[in-house]
Amino acid sequence: MMEGAGLKTAESAPAPESTEAAAPRGRAARSLQPRALVRPAVIAVLVLVALLFIPSIFSLYYVDAWTQVAIYSIVTLGLGVLVGRVGMVSLGQGAVLAMGAWVAARLLFATGLPFEVVLLAAGLITMLLGTVVGLPALRMSGLYLALITLMLAGAITVALATINFPNGGHGFTGYNGATVHIPPIRRPSIATTDPAFFRYSVVAAILMFLLVLVHLRGRPGRAWAAIRQSESAALAGGINTTLYKLWAFALVSFITGVAGGLVAGSYRYLNSLTFSTQDSITLLAVVLMGGTYSMTGAVVAAFLLKFLQALLNDWGVSPDWLTILFGIGVLQVLTTAPRGIVEQMPKDLARLWRLLRGLASRPAAEREGTG
Repeated sequence: MMEGAGLKTAESAPAPESTEAAAPRGRAARSLQPRALVRPAVIAVLVLVALLFIPSIFSLYYVDAWTQVAIYSIVTLGLGVLVGRVGMVSLGQGAVLAMGAWVAARLLFATGLPFEVVLLAAGLITMLLGTVVGLPALRMSGLYLALITLMLAGAITVALATINFPNGGHGFTGYNGATVHIPPIRRPSIATTDPAFFRYSVVAAILMFLLVLVHLRGRPGRAWAAIRQSESAALAGGINTTLYKLWAFALVSFITGVAGGLVAGSYRYLNSLTFSTQDSITLLAVVLMGGTYSMTGAVVAAFLLKFLQALLNDWGVSPDWLTILFGIGVLQVLTTAPRGIVEQMPKDLARLWRLLRGLASRPAAEREGTG
């Protein structure tokens, strides 16, 4: 009887092969469920609404502010990859952005290349320079890496301010002169107006986000996650940490260089003081507030950095107050919401909803009890 029962149980148990084969089908089925499609659909609708209605609803001043949000979301996305995905704190992204802007400005003045080709060239050249800057990251981490990148950012800023190179004007070297004598940096032929350049910047930002998403979903993303958890364990697991660290710096430098080209086209005029060393510190602050683990956090960080600044300027309030607000915000996020506003706000809203629903249902319950 016991043997028969054991035989019957063994026959009724599913084979291991069928379970393993069913796992991929189960994941594929879950990915096709309506709930899995909600987030991409919401993002697509929001982007479409932004492209169609922001230039029509807002004045040109705020259209330019939204353009800056789109551009700087690329920069904050790159910094979020370094900090949140790889675990490397960089305080030199402002300098990387400046390099991309200067390369794009020089190419736009010196050549007749299409704007898209200039953006690609700015990204590639900045990627090479950023990879060289990333070499210290191979042997440093934490505070030491942050200090090294901050000093490099300061050195680049001082060099640009001291020699005033490259300035506006024709040719690769440019010339020194008053802004009124410098022609504006040209924009793409399909986006010469501010509303058109806003749409152009949003499309460029989407492409950069997709490029980063492909990396995060692939082998580099898995390697970066392992390095962030434990570099020694990643080495023991056969991961080439040197390669993937440089890969991260190269990717982030490329998209930041593209953003620099968009900044050049947006500002139309650049000088040696357009980018300051403090910008790198402010970028890190807003990225921590928005959320380093989420791509949505990059958009929130760019909104905090650029739209709030434009809003305060429009209200006649000094944007310097943002430095104090960002300092308070970083302390608050680090102590109560280490994953940023994007991760914490839905939880807070859910708690608030439960509280309000409980308060609303309490009188009804009391009436039922008295009846």
